[in-house]
Amino acid sequence: MAMSWDEVAEMQPDVITYIKNSFQKERVAHAYLFEGMHGTGKRDTAILLAKALFCENLHERYKPCESCLNCKRITSGNHPDLHLVEPDGLSIKKQQIKDLQEEFSKKGMESSRKVYMVIDAEKMSVSAANSLLKFLEEPGADTVAILLTENPQRILPTILSRCQIIAFHPLKPDFFIKKLIENGVDPNSAHLLAQMTNNVHEAMDLNVQDWFAHAQLVVVKLYEVLKKTPLEAMVALQGEWFVHFKEKEQIDRGLDLLLLVFRDLLYIQLGKQEQIVFRREAARLQQLALHTRMSSLPDQMAAVLEAKRKLQANMNPQLLMEQLVLKLQEGSAFV
Repeated sequence: MAMSWDEVAEMQPDVITYIKNSFQKERVAHAYLFEGMHGTGKRDTAILLAKALFCENLHERYKPCESCLNCKRITSGNHPDLHLVEPDGLSIKKQQIKDLQEEFSKKGMESSRKVYMVIDAEKMSVSAANSLLKFLEEPGADTVAILLTENPQRILPTILSRCQIIAFHPLKPDFFIKKLIENGVDPNSAHLLAQMTNNVHEAMDLNVQDWFAHAQLVVVKLYEVLKKTPLEAMVALQGEWFVHFKEKEQIDRGLDLLLLVFRDLLYIQLGKQEQIVFRREAARLQQLALHTRMSSLPDQMAAVLEAKRKLQANMNPQLLMEQLVLKLQEGSAFV
C-alpha cells in the first residue's frame, strides 16, 4: 500500500519540503532524479509528485487531495497521462524509450500535461539512455520526467546534468523500528530487522520467515563453536551452516548476522546493553560476553567484512567460510 504525503514527510522531511516549495513558488522542474537506497520512499514520493501535478483540488497549492478523479486514477495505476517505464528483464531497452516518445508526441488525453516515471533508471541500455537524453534535451512545456535510481553513478552525466537531483537518505533506525512496531512486529525483532534492511516491506517479510528465525540460531551457534577445535568447527559448518545458508544471498545474510553477533558482544563489553539487536538471545550473549576477549572483536569483525567482500567477488562459498572460521579461531576472542 502506497504511503500518504504525511508518512513520506515523516520519512523524508527534506525531500517533501523541497517539493512543497517547488509547487508554492511555481518552480516545478522538467526532470527530477530521485536517488537513494532501496526502501527510502522514492517510488511513493514519485507517485505523490505525480498526483500533485494532476490533482484537481490541491491543498495549500502543493498537497494532493487523494479524493479527486485524477488522484484516484493514479492510485489505481490507470491514469492515461502518467506513463511508467520499468526494466524489461534485466534492462530498459531503446524500444521502450522510443514507445514512450511516440506516446508523448500525442496530445494529453485529459490535459496538456504528461508525466513519465523511469524506475531503476540505471538499468537503461546505452542506446536507451541516449534516446532518453534527446527527450530530456527538448522537453515539452507540460512534460515532467521522474527518474528513480539506487545507483546514480551508473547514469550518463549528461542525463544527470538535465535533472533536478533529489537525494533520499537512509531511514533513521528509530523511525524504522517505530514503523515496524506499528505494523505489528515484536519490538525484540524490530531492532534486528532494522539492521538487516532499510525497507519496511522487506523487513515485514523477513519477520515471518521461518528461514530467518532459524538463521539467527545457526549464526549464534557458529560463534559458540569457534572456541572448539578447528575440526569441530568444520563439522559444524558442514552440518548446520551450509545446510541452512545455500545461496549466495543467504550466505551474505548469514555473514551480516554474524557481524551483528560480534557487535552485540562488543556493546555488552562496553556496558551498552540497550544497543544490542539480538534481543531474543540477550541472556545467551551476556554469558558469552563473560568469556570473550574484547580486544579481539574488532579484528574478527574486520575478517567477516572481508569475507563479505570475497563473496561478492565470487569466491567459492565453502572455501570462503572455512577460511573465515579458521581465521576467527586464530584470533580467538575467548578467554
